[in-house]
Amino acid sequence: MPLPSDYSIDELICVCIARQVRDGDVWAQGINTPLVAAGLILGKIRHAPSARFTSAIGQALVQDWGPLGVSDIESLWVGKGLIHLGFAAGAAEILPKFQPKEFFRPAQVDQRGNLNNIAFGKNYHKPRMRLPGSGGIPDVTPNYDHTYLYVPRHSRLTFARKIDFISGMGHVPGRIRGGGPRYLITDLGQFDWADGRMRLTSIHPGVELDRIQGKTGFELDVADGLDETSPPDEEDLRLLRDEIDPLDTRKLETLGGAARKALLREILRRETSG
Repeated sequence: MPLPSDYSIDELICVCIARQVRDGDVWAQGINTPLVAAGLILGKIRHAPSARFTSAIGQALVQDWGPLGVSDIESLWVGKGLIHLGFAAGAAEILPKFQPKEFFRPAQVDQRGNLNNIAFGKNYHKPRMRLPGSGGIPDVTPNYDHTYLYVPRHSRLTFARKIDFISGMGHVPGRIRGGGPRYLITDLGQFDWADGRMRLTSIHPGVELDRIQGKTGFELDVADGLDETSPPDEEDLRLLRDEIDPLDTRKLETLGGAARKALLREILRRETSG
């Protein structure tokens, strides 16, 4: 399959996520994570037809898929759900029985893969910034070893030597169950946690190693024989652009400020106009 050169970083991230999907997997889909949703669906279409999703939106177990959106995204997860469970039942039944894999987006992560989605700042009651919250991360990460991470914008703010709070457990010595994150994709490269420390395994095309280290707040381990990330092929891009996410919702996670607001308005306009 030809390898095009006109792909965007959101498309490369989606394709890397898709490559983590295995046939028969159950993946948990969080709230407001269109990059992950697009990648999981792409993986299902291309090489994992029996993969299933369990979604926090509608609390459903889903075998089928549909195009992504913003204002009507519930119709995908609720409308196509095989079964619908409350949060407590999902945590008590889906998690232990299916042990789903899940991509989390940390606000902070340290070298050992501990996560912070609580707040920036040392004072919990008067933080510099209150973050969205930990959701089910404290329930999942101490017990299972199917944690995957994604960071659309790699920076020293996110990759910190010491994080302000711990809402997700990493590769902590002496832990009784589970393990820390297995895999991480950012806009600069791919990583794992060999020997419990974050390790760079591939660099995206056009990115230099010094740039990745400069945007990381601790010393990175680097894999022997460091590879370049394989880009999307033409069929990956056709599926993402024409079938899975024609509204470009995945790009909302890589943009900020005015550009993100403009895209969100355009998506809503297109959804409501037809």
